[in-house]
Amino acid sequence: MPKDTGRKVIAQNRKARHDYHIDDVFEAGLVLVGTEVKSLRAGQAALTDGFAHIKDGEVWLAGVHIPEYTEGTWTNHEPRRERKLLLHRREILRLIGKTKEGGVTMVPLALYFKDGKAKVEIALARGKRSYDKRVALAEKQANRETQRALSRRSSGKAGRD
Repeated sequence: MPKDTGRKVIAQNRKARHDYHIDDVFEAGLVLVGTEVKSLRAGQAALTDGFAHIKDGEVWLAGVHIPEYTEGTWTNHEPRRERKLLLHRREILRLIGKTKEGGVTMVPLALYFKDGKAKVEIALARGKRSYDKRVALAEKQANRETQRALSRRSSGKAGRD
């Protein structure tokens, strides 16, 4: 059987990019049990309430929902259990230093398979205030309008409105 190559995205946390300013991004491996891997291969996971925290010098992912595997038996996993993240020691020390600053949290951005191994993208993030969200949304809409106007102009439909 050929080995999977590339990146197959299972779940993304779009809400995180809306609610937080992303400072730095790390890729981490996950410690999973068999039924969790099978459930992920079926494309089921939710990152919306997920966060990472440091306990005893190890990084743990909490609040991520990986539903029970439908074909599983009594060996099935708990859907919202904490999962250990696999990072290099220097990355963990860097995360510890950054999170001690205050106002910084670790949120998962994406869950995916990379070359057949389950990975999670963790971001160091600072919370946005509501007016920051409004400004970002207004910027996004303004950019969209300018792109529309440019595409209309280049296609020759500018004078027909």
